[in-house]
Amino acid sequence: MCGIAGLIGQFENADEKLHLMLSNLIHRGPDDLKKYRNHNFFGGMTRLAINGLDNGEQPFLNSDHSVAVLYNGEIYNYLELKNFIESKNIKFTGDSDGEIIPHLYDLYGENVFEHLDGMFAIAIWDSKKNQLLLGRDFPGEKPLYYSDLEYGLIFSSEVRAIEAANELTLTIDRQAIWDFPSFLWIPEPRTAFNEIKALRRGHYLQIVNNKINIKPFTPKLYSKKFSFNSDNDAINQTRVAVKKAITSRLLSDVPVGCFLSGGLDSSIVATIASSQLPTLDTFTVSFENIDDPYHGKADESKAAEHTAKRIGSKHHTISVTANDFKSNLNNFIKYGDLPFSVSSGLGIMSVSKEARNKGIKVLLTGDGADECFGGYSWYENIFNCDKEVKKEEPNYPVSFQNIGLAEKERTEILNSMSPEKRAFSWHYYAHEIEKDNLFTKEWSYDLKTSLRYFSSIESDHKPLQYIKHDRNFYFPNEMLRKVDRMGMANSVEGRSPFASPEILSLSNSLKEHHMFNEKKLKWILREAFKNILTIDVFNRPKHGFNVPID
Repeated sequence: MCGIAGLIGQFENADEKLHLMLSNLIHRGPDDLKKYRNHNFFGGMTRLAINGLDNGEQPFLNSDHSVAVLYNGEIYNYLELKNFIESKNIKFTGDSDGEIIPHLYDLYGENVFEHLDGMFAIAIWDSKKNQLLLGRDFPGEKPLYYSDLEYGLIFSSEVRAIEAANELTLTIDRQAIWDFPSFLWIPEPRTAFNEIKALRRGHYLQIVNNKINIKPFTPKLYSKKFSFNSDNDAINQTRVAVKKAITSRLLSDVPVGCFLSGGLDSSIVATIASSQLPTLDTFTVSFENIDDPYHGKADESKAAEHTAKRIGSKHHTISVTANDFKSNLNNFIKYGDLPFSVSSGLGIMSVSKEARNKGIKVLLTGDGADECFGGYSWYENIFNCDKEVKKEEPNYPVSFQNIGLAEKERTEILNSMSPEKRAFSWHYYAHEIEKDNLFTKEWSYDLKTSLRYFSSIESDHKPLQYIKHDRNFYFPNEMLRKVDRMGMANSVEGRSPFASPEILSLSNSLKEHHMFNEKKLKWILREAFKNILTIDVFNRPKHGFNVPID
């Protein structure tokens, strides 16, 4: 795990600007800082040493040093790829996973990214072609931003590092700020500024002779097709894919820990991880046990402690109060990098801080299981939609967040909405009408509705399309962003096994009854791992890593 940054083009004082950028990425990599220059390319990285502790310095170079790689992330299939590369009589000098990338580029060129199973933001400089490639992982776990100028390009793991270069005259993206209250984050590729964009997940940017092309790529693991002969076959294939994803993400030369809420997803991850590692630290947050408006009571710590005792992990319960969270708000804003108001991020930040204090640099999470296997509590209403009575939509905003209305009434109103409105209203926030009261007409007069992000939803009621939309939109923009930013705030790498491209592909092949069956959400995931779960965890409804707020 690292932070990367660079410039290519005709920049004055480029080395000084690069240093300013890297200085703003120290939290992403406090163990080392390195720079690289070749022709008109200036690049650098800050390193969080996890693999190849003694010989993982960057940039990674190919055999003749014509290709240099700066890299943030982890490549989980690197041993397989390393064996393949070595069969081509190519020699390695270290044992870091990133060392395979320049050699893989020599073999596959621009197609290098589709061979990687991992989370990554990668810069590949080819001095022979005077070409820079920037690639970002398919799920969207690792961030990468850029600014395209007439005389060159700047890139970095974080927006504020690009700001620090003092090269841009930044202007606010009004559309992005309009969208923000609806989602509590800005959907990519927009940022808060017109001049800075996010490189889309599963895409790479090519710049040569100051000309930019951005192209998508599909990982080979995502291209894998799943078919099921029976429900038992689907359960078995789910078990194999999930276990493979979890065990592969234990790759580390430093101790690994797990978030543990005590619910289904984190319990599966922690149980499998504990069976593969000699020791495992698990972490949960303890709140005042007040009512959670979505999932019963707020505090889950006792359930987490029970699971930790069963799997034999070294468990840490972090007790937090409202004052603790209040004191963390400035850092929450700082390390969020862009406008980000998801309150559960405060819990992630508290856990990562404690993990770092305990010497843990890597934490596995259960994020993504809900989007892949149908776990959010409102999904039950989606699956039962055809059975619900429709109620005329009122002339005031209503969403599933309107907890002042009975759940039955909310659901009936949502069932009467257009597909776009309904998709938005299941779990997002400020309505267009409400935003009209927040912003002046001078600000919003020419802006597009935030409902445009749901235009792919078809008119026919198909529950799986709502879940797939969450998988492709909500999961990367909120969940993966939260894990990355709030983990790296304390120099801790978050890994999400359920973001594996193979699991994402598997989830595309699942049917409705695989997700909701016998009155249980995530039915197939429960069935796949019921032999390693207690009856309490198996039957436990969705809770989430929520922070109690009023």
